Amino acid sequence: MKSPLKIDKERATEIARLLHHAFSTTGIHGRNDMPADTLPVGVKRGSLEHLLFITLTVSINYQRDANVLWNVSRKTFEDPETRYLYDPEALHITRFDKVVGDMQKYGLSKKPRKDPSIWKTVGVTFYKKWEGDPRKFLGDSEWDALTILRRLKEDSHLYRGRSIPDYPFLRGNKLGPYWVRMLRDNTGINRITNLEKVPIPVDIHVARATLATGVVYGQFSGKLTELFGYIREAWFQGVQGLKLKNRPMIALDVDKPLWHLSKYGCTKRDQLTGDCPLFPACETKDFCTGGKIKIQGNYAELNT
Repeated sequence: MKSPLKIDKERATEIARLLHHAFSTTGIHGRNDMPADTLPVGVKRGSLEHLLFITLTVSINYQRDANVLWNVSRKTFEDPETRYLYDPEALHITRFDKVVGDMQKYGLSKKPRKDPSIWKTVGVTFYKKWEGDPRKFLGDSEWDALTILRRLKEDSHLYRGRSIPDYPFLRGNKLGPYWVRMLRDNTGINRITNLEKVPIPVDIHVARATLATGVVYGQFSGKLTELFGYIREAWFQGVQGLKLKNRPMIALDVDKPLWHLSKYGCTKRDQLTGDCPLFPACETKDFCTGGKIKIQGNYAELNT
């Protein structure tokens, strides 16, 4: 069953304002920490090491529990025997089978050969094309967010006569914008322009929180990913006209608050009735919508 879904722009605006304020002060459900916020021991925020740690970990951040992924990535980085995995030159000269084995030591790779293939491809790309420094790629893209996202999708190289993407998975509709946001929020890179044109990186948490607050509503059954376009558009519209201390609010600014709202709140709501045990203390209780919001894997049913 598929019928036109609707976007409640005014609701999105109110929720964006409320969530951003809560996240910046008391937290959402008492928390405002993100899984990637803790640096590996000895790493300085904004350093090349930090940038490579963020970039390579993001490249395999799909179908993963974020808390687990970033925890095992820190363990892998802090171990002298596996630290080389975050060095593009070392990745280039290391046998693939060794990369496979070392990424399994702490559970960094969930898919034993696919994840190492992604990881090594991204690392070697930065070694061969950008002297091991992602900032050179950003600079060659004129620090423009839209150019960065376009090149993540388009840049490729030849391998045994085949064209291979330079940035597998990092080039995706979720991970590309997610990486760009983390460049700003985690590594402190503040030179990137056109961030207001970058769509919110939609994952299951951003989707669930958007639906549970009634920002996108209606009747639907089908692939969850078919809702993502509505969700991206809803937050583009919702932040219009909102101001932060020194700049306009952008869609990327509500990514972390929405993630928290779902991760520590909306995941506990009844999928059929909308009843939620955390409702009385929830920051968005005045906007919580009833009805069916059922998400199983990439299948969703909506009746709100």
